[in-house]
Amino acid sequence: MSELSLQEQYAPANSCFGCGPANPKGLRLRSFVQGDVVVCDWTPEPHHEAFPGALNGGIIGTLLDCHSNWAATWHLMQKSGSPTPPCTVTSDYSIALKRPTPSRGPLHLEARIVESTENRVLVEATLTAGGKVCALCRGTFVAVKPDHPAYHRW
Repeated sequence: MSELSLQEQYAPANSCFGCGPANPKGLRLRSFVQGDVVVCDWTPEPHHEAFPGALNGGIIGTLLDCHSNWAATWHLMQKSGSPTPPCTVTSDYSIALKRPTPSRGPLHLEARIVESTENRVLVEATLTAGGKVCALCRGTFVAVKPDHPAYHRW
């Protein structure tokens, strides 16, 4: 894709392991808005494996956490009409591993907003490989205030 991802557009200096464009050793997730869904295609490398052919569960959690957080951030930004995104953090999230996630070939993530308030968003996300759901995520993401250590981290 030639267009900028949400991360590249709004947080180019972010060094988050999962989604930071400025982290050369990170996963460098790239999330894009498609209607009311935020999508991402990402391809693992051999060092992301739990064992040959299967993606590590911690990497799966990171992918779904970061991608869902960007869906929440985008939603709050649009809802408030702000030209810049609020800084959001994960309040809670759970991952359901439905089947082993292949570590060879592209993975597809989709995140949808389930409900939201002024500063809190509930997101549901899926990770699929070859058209099969491998993992599900449900999480709450919160816009933080200036006294929070993550405020303006991007």
